[in-house]
Amino acid sequence: MLLTDTHCHLDFQIFDQDRHQILERAAQHKVTRIINPGTNIETSKAALQMANQFTSVSAAVGIHPNEDFDLDKSTMQQLRILSSHPNVVAIGEIGLDYFRNITPPDKQKHRFRIQLDLASELGLPVIVHCRDAYEDTINIISEWQSSMGAKPNPGVFHSFSGLKKHANTIIEKGFYIGVTGSITFNKSDNLRDIVAGLPLTQILIETDAPFLSPQPNRGKRNEPAFVRWVSDKIAEIKSVAVNEVASSSTQNAKMLFGWNN
Repeated sequence: MLLTDTHCHLDFQIFDQDRHQILERAAQHKVTRIINPGTNIETSKAALQMANQFTSVSAAVGIHPNEDFDLDKSTMQQLRILSSHPNVVAIGEIGLDYFRNITPPDKQKHRFRIQLDLASELGLPVIVHCRDAYEDTINIISEWQSSMGAKPNPGVFHSFSGLKKHANTIIEKGFYIGVTGSITFNKSDNLRDIVAGLPLTQILIETDAPFLSPQPNRGKRNEPAFVRWVSDKIAEIKSVAVNEVASSSTQNAKMLFGWNN
């Protein structure tokens, strides 16, 4: 059984003291691939550094919606240069966040559109951050896909927290649903109901470490090895073997991010 953690902030300072041990534990638990997304230019550079240093890690680069600065030509050029590296497999994490509302919505939408266009230019998938903004996020993706004409770029809505209607639309758009340890939380009945009805072919599993540590590790620092608890819970919900969830989600990740092994 091989597992893939499709969203982990391994570059964060909280991992500085034991990063190698964390990756060793991940390998011991059959986590063979990890995606490290960026949230700004500096963390995107750090994500690429992680990917260059560790063979199990691939990077994504992008500007998170909660980063409050203008996405000028210089920043876009830096993203473009970073994105050209072979260890960068996606643009992300990008999107909209109305929960914290740190950045004005109009500025968020503008930056989201620009980065979607960059993904199209480079032929890369996107990792979408969406919190309390599903209608606007889906509308922007619909506009973006319509503008391309040809087969649109795929992507994933990471750490999905929307409604069933949102999940259905996201799948119709050719996107994957990213499921984190939040599916194990007591309050997550709605998410469990949604995942129960999703095809395994549209599900990716992730930790979003160091956040959202699953039961039975709730309250502790999350890490890639804990993605197995996400896989276990999905298997329980869907009444299938854990191996089936692991195999399917890993294959989905390979297809999305273009891995050949």
